[in-house]
Amino acid sequence: MKVTLITGASGGIGKAFAERLASENHNLVLIARSEEKLKALCGQLSTKHKISVTYIAADLTQSGSDQLIADEILKRNFQVDWLINNAGSGSGGDLLEYSLEEYQNMMNLNMNAMVALTYRFLPKMRAEKNGTIINVGSMASFNPIPYMNVYAASKGFVKYFTQALWEENRLFGVKVMLLCPGATETGFFDSANIGADRKSSFSSKKLETPEQVVASAMKGLNQGKIITISGFQNKISRFVISLIPTQLGLKLVGNMMRKNLKLNIQ
Repeated sequence: MKVTLITGASGGIGKAFAERLASENHNLVLIARSEEKLKALCGQLSTKHKISVTYIAADLTQSGSDQLIADEILKRNFQVDWLINNAGSGSGGDLLEYSLEEYQNMMNLNMNAMVALTYRFLPKMRAEKNGTIINVGSMASFNPIPYMNVYAASKGFVKYFTQALWEENRLFGVKVMLLCPGATETGFFDSANIGADRKSSFSSKKLETPEQVVASAMKGLNQGKIITISGFQNKISRFVISLIPTQLGLKLVGNMMRKNLKLNIQ
């Protein structure tokens, strides 16, 4: 049975993808750490849409998680023809405010897991001359960002990987797209340990909903885009920032962040 595999599916953009694609009759395999949330979501979607919805509880920050998922897919006789690499985590603050372990887990999740799952399921897509891969990046994919340095760098990796993957696979009939949302109504800030007093430093007041982001993604995919930026405001911001020299942009953002974050630099 052909399935759509979605990582980070227990909430936010991943859950919105699951709900949207379930309504379009995709059979789903949902991946996240919380078995309780996954089980509840599977029950809701399968009952409402009369489709197959199953889950694999896995921590993608851990080495070997991609093998566990691939083994389960094979065991259940599934074929992944849509892969949505959505799972990710972030940070916000001075580099030394987070532990090295937290950064390593972030890099494993944002980069290693994405590459590993793509590597696992791409061969069958190529063989079938059909498949879709959506990698969820960020507006942070486009520029280095002081005080979000590791996160922005990891999302830059997602951007370059996805763009190259598009060219490598277009002649195989496999669609590849990068989705770049801005600040969205998800649990990102909580999971990144960004407190309420600092949240405004990393986002605008008006946040997009996960459903709006997914709607943009589906529209971009149907239009054959390599990169889809979600939200008009984010598109304008991307254009304006592209006009500013890198060094000047870094200084402007750095000064603004230090002021907003009330960092005492001596």
